[in-house]
Amino acid sequence: MSSKSLTDSERAEYRDAKRAEQRALVEASCRELLSGDGWRRFAETRAVFHRYSFGNCALIALQMPAASQVAGFKAWQSLGRQVRKGERSIRILAPMVVKEHDTQGVETGETFTLFRAVPVFDISQTDGEPLPQAPREPITGDTHADYIARLEDYAQQLGYTVAREALESAGGYCDHTRKRIVVSTNVSAANAIVRVLVHELSHALGVGYAEYGREVAEVIVETATVIVCGSIGLDTSGESIPYIAGWGEQDLDAIKRHAAKVDEIARALEVVCEVS
Repeated sequence: MSSKSLTDSERAEYRDAKRAEQRALVEASCRELLSGDGWRRFAETRAVFHRYSFGNCALIALQMPAASQVAGFKAWQSLGRQVRKGERSIRILAPMVVKEHDTQGVETGETFTLFRAVPVFDISQTDGEPLPQAPREPITGDTHADYIARLEDYAQQLGYTVAREALESAGGYCDHTRKRIVVSTNVSAANAIVRVLVHELSHALGVGYAEYGREVAEVIVETATVIVCGSIGLDTSGESIPYIAGWGEQDLDAIKRHAAKVDEIARALEVVCEVS
């Protein structure tokens, strides 16, 4: 049956059904964050898709955890690749600006934004010319030394000083009371220093033990660290997995708040690192 043959009530029923389907998909994607594995997949997905909203990253992680690059059908064609026949799309939410009308059907000049589900496909679902791959550098190297000054400058903007001190075990710490970030002198590789600074700056951006408790606070800031370091091409999985593996939050509303906080921190630090 074509949409032109539907009655007004049938169209309204169809729209309500589609909205219910979208709400169910979003809810399922959030419930995935209750498990340590689901939370880890969200972190890894968010690191790759830093231009996407928290909600869409959660949707991608739910439907295709291994996704690395997604685009619409025509976008892939413009890149010289073709979606294979029979591939199932990933559904994400895209904004749609709608013009407002009065009761007589006349435009008021105002607009509002609705969201609708749109299909995208991962590069693994396409064939064609290979695309350039972003490098992933080990934490043991010095390739990202230039980021240290940017992160230290940002700490100063937040009112924090950054110091190097000999620490027995920890790579660093954030002292909210004294407004100090300390990086251990035992951390020598520039890339590792970047990781520590990102982690401690995440604490400085409002994630302390008093507010969240030690375990939850560490998971939040290390998840943000995975995302930010991943977005600039650093592989921190070896250092980060132990934090995230201990995830035990079971309150769905709390999960949503924590994930939103992670996304907020990651976006702030991605701006510092000039991730476009």
